[in-house]
Amino acid sequence: MPEKAICDMRISMQLSLHTDYALRVLMTLAAADRHLSVDDIARRFQISRNHLAKVVQRLQAEGLVETFRGRGGGMRLARPADTITVGEVVRRFENLDAFVSCFAAGSGCVINGVCGLKPLLSEAIEDFLTKLDQRRISELIPDPQRFRDRLLREPATQDEPLNHPA
Repeated sequence: MPEKAICDMRISMQLSLHTDYALRVLMTLAAADRHLSVDDIARRFQISRNHLAKVVQRLQAEGLVETFRGRGGGMRLARPADTITVGEVVRRFENLDAFVSCFAAGSGCVINGVCGLKPLLSEAIEDFLTKLDQRRISELIPDPQRFRDRLLREPATQDEPLNHPA
């Protein structure tokens, strides 16, 4: 019979799909030379329009994009791409307080307060965010023309998917 673990500490460091989509939208708008719609971006990345629409609503509520209705509508960045940090986006879209179960208030962990894991992970998350704060959305697209050429051309075929983050 296998040993039973005291704590199940499977930690998967992965950004949520909403954070991934938010970064893709911001990068795409930073590289674009025109307004783009949710449909445009969803089609280009071959991702769910409904999920992307929720992300764009959140980006708008957070003051990162502006949206326009009607003819010539769509969206654009609300601020210059060199003023938006990757860390800012990650903080707004990720729930880092729940990185491991003992971070949550009232988690009931019997070793809380005498265990060194929580402070170590808190420090690591802060270091992670500090590193992301050093990078701006504009830096994620060092060659905007190549980015536009790749993304804004006709949608990819099955042989050439665009569903991976840049």
